[in-house]
Amino acid sequence: MITLPEPVYCLVVAPHPDDAEFGIAGTAAKWVRAGKPVAYVICTNGDKGTSDPSLNSVKLAEIREVEQLAAAKVLGVRDVVFLRYPDQGIDDTPEFRKDVVKQIRYFRPTVVATCDPYRRYIWHRDHRITGQVTLDAVFPYARDMLAYPDLYEQGYLPHKVKEVLLWGSPDINLREDISETFDLKIAALKCHKSQFDVEELEKRIRERYKTAAGTGYQYAEAFHKEEIWR
Repeated sequence: MITLPEPVYCLVVAPHPDDAEFGIAGTAAKWVRAGKPVAYVICTNGDKGTSDPSLNSVKLAEIREVEQLAAAKVLGVRDVVFLRYPDQGIDDTPEFRKDVVKQIRYFRPTVVATCDPYRRYIWHRDHRITGQVTLDAVFPYARDMLAYPDLYEQGYLPHKVKEVLLWGSPDINLREDISETFDLKIAALKCHKSQFDVEELEKRIRERYKTAAGTGYQYAEAFHKEEIWR
């Protein structure tokens, strides 16, 4: 039987390394400061995200994993799980859904955060599918004892998530004040050196999240929030 850790407050399910930092890092750091532990599940290895001809997919995946661990450390994220699906290779399959259900039952979060699968028009396929599979995993699969009975037999007991937060959503109904943790968000994003010109990134991010505030906050992260009542 599996030995389960202490539950986390939030489980973040992200398609690629760096997506969690863009989507929810300021809020995650805020929770950690308040004593609410956070864990990450990174679904793909990010092995396509480069224009550097000196890098192959194997080396890039290794680099991006190291970068993600460094970013999580900056934020105080308690655990990082890498599912290591190939970048641009995510599909809505029972196997992928089971992997996400397993992590939900393992970490037993109050909140699950992921990217909004319903964003229209241009949206990375991995984001769209990760968001949809995560929502399906939250309800009803993680909740129901007879969904993936082999997980139940191993000790991954059913778990009811109370709330879902979706970043990148066209339907925002929650803005989290991250004014006090915005510098941590920037520092975590800067760990992903293989992906950005970090100085240019900082200018863009400061403008984006200042604009997104719209509430009197200096900086805010925007989400669509859904409560799970069944």
